[in-house]
Formats: sequence, structure tokens, C-alpha cells
Amino acid sequence: MNDSVLNKPMMPIVESIPNISEGRKLDVVERIVAAVQQTAGVRVLDYSSDASHNRSVITLVGDPASVRNAILALYEAVVPAVDLRSHSGEHPRVGAVDVVPFVPIEGVTMAECVALAREVGAAVAERFGVPVFLYEEASDNPGRKNLEDIRRGEFEGLAAKMATPGWTPDFGPATPHEAAGASVIGARMPLIAYNINLNTDRLDVARKIAAAVRHSSGGLRYVKAMGVKLDDRNLAQVSINLTNYQKTPVHRVFDMVAREAARYGVAVLESEVIGLIPAAALTAAAEHYLQLERFSPAQILENRLREA
Repeated sequence: MNDSVLNKPMMPIVESIPNISEGRKLDVVERIVAAVQQTAGVRVLDYSSDASHNRSVITLVGDPASVRNAILALYEAVVPAVDLRSHSGEHPRVGAVDVVPFVPIEGVTMAECVALAREVGAAVAERFGVPVFLYEEASDNPGRKNLEDIRRGEFEGLAAKMATPGWTPDFGPATPHEAAGASVIGARMPLIAYNINLNTDRLDVARKIAAAVRHSSGGLRYVKAMGVKLDDRNLAQVSINLTNYQKTPVHRVFDMVAREAARYGVAVLESEVIGLIPAAALTAAAEHYLQLERFSPAQILENRLREA
């Protein structure tokens, strides 16, 4: 490898993981994904749809300007196609484009992602008439940093919520868009969306387990969780967002859910990752369950190949 390649400036990479409130009309989802894919400078790494949640998650990366353009193209496709007045699903939501996080990956700071979130929020409000709430690192309001606080009451309660003191949006009109609701846009560190399905249809059990494991009700730090019912499979699910897998690893969450489930005579059927997951999170789980001694990521074949 020559010096010109070694000294080549690092391209800044931002990840965005927009969540849209459509997971059943797959033709609509395909058109939305296509609009993102056609944006120059952006690569769609993954997308998935869930019919029970009636929600799709898209993972895309690119330089900040390209990611900005891709998110605006996504809104251009979603706003005319998704009407929350006729939407139902297990997952809480306030908007057709419900959540848009920006995550610094390489050559980009959190401060730059905050600036990007605010720039996109202002553009969305101006171009589409959708009110925007900032969250996580992009928000200066302590009461509006947590996504669940903003989403509480969902689309159906949004108009009344926005009419109360303290709930004027950061950008856009003071009332919801009649069909698209509102959007929550922000900047954060990588998050793992992780679901654990139980071998029961008892929603009450899933909700009790979620309350036991989530941080807000006394459970594990960096864990957000809720119990939902998967009607299409007649299963109960613990749906989890893990906001810091280094401090609360995935395997610790799985073990606690399994222990709590056993209290009710219920077993874990399976678990699933929604979107992408850092390799380090899976490596840590393997190290834990296999009881590997003095294990190093350098022992992974693919890691050594990349180094070479």
C-alpha cells in the first residue's frame, strides 16, 4: 500500500436509522427504501418490517450532507403514503416518520450530529409542515431528551399534548400534521434494538418482565423495554432498546429476561436483532456463554484479515 493511500483523508460517516410507521404494506416500504437508495452518497445497509408493530426500520450511512438529503427524500416518500389516522400497531408512535436518530460512526463528532439533527429538523418542518421534537443529545430540554417521554400519549393524544405548556415543538407548527403527526429527530450513540419472544401468549407476563428489566422502573441501566403481543404469531414479546451495550451487555439482558420469565413458568422461545448490531456485542456474548479464557478479538479470523 503506497503512502498516498495511507495518507488519504478519512471520509466522515454518519449512520441514521429512521423508523417509519408502516410495516404491512410492503410495496409502500419498498418505494420508501428506493427513494433513500437513489440518494447519491448514501448506502442502505439494512431494512426490515414488522407487521405486528406495523413499523419498518431502515439503516443508512453516508457523509453528513448525503444523509441529510436521504432523510428529506424519505420524508418526500413517506408523508403522502402513510396516514396515521388509519394506522394501528403494537409499537408506540407519534409520526409517520416516527424517529430519526443520527449516530457518529467515523470522522464525525457528536456535536456535528447534533447540528445535523437540528438542520434536518428545521428543513422537515419547513418543507413538509411536520412538527419536530428534538431528543437525546440534540435536545436542550431535560424533559424532552428521552424518546418515551415525547412519544407518551402517541399520535391519538398528540394534539392535546401539544396544546399543554412545555410541548411546543422545536420546529414547525404548534399542531400535528393531520396525517403524518410529528417527528422526533436527534443524535445519539449506537443503540441495539433487541426483541425476546416468549413461549406464551400472556401479555401480562411480558409487561411484568419488561418492568423488571428496564431502567426506568428499577431494572438494568441503559435498558428500555416494553411488553407487546404479536397477534400474527400469538406470542408475547419483550421489546428492548439497549442504549449502551458496553456497560449493559446483550447477554446480561437476555439472562435477566430468562430468569424473570421462569418465575411465571415461561421460557424464552427466541430472540431477534432489529437492524444492525456491533460485532463487539456479539463477541462479548460468545465470550460469556462459552466461558472463553483470555479471549481477544484479534483471534477472530475476519478481524485479522481486515488488519492484513
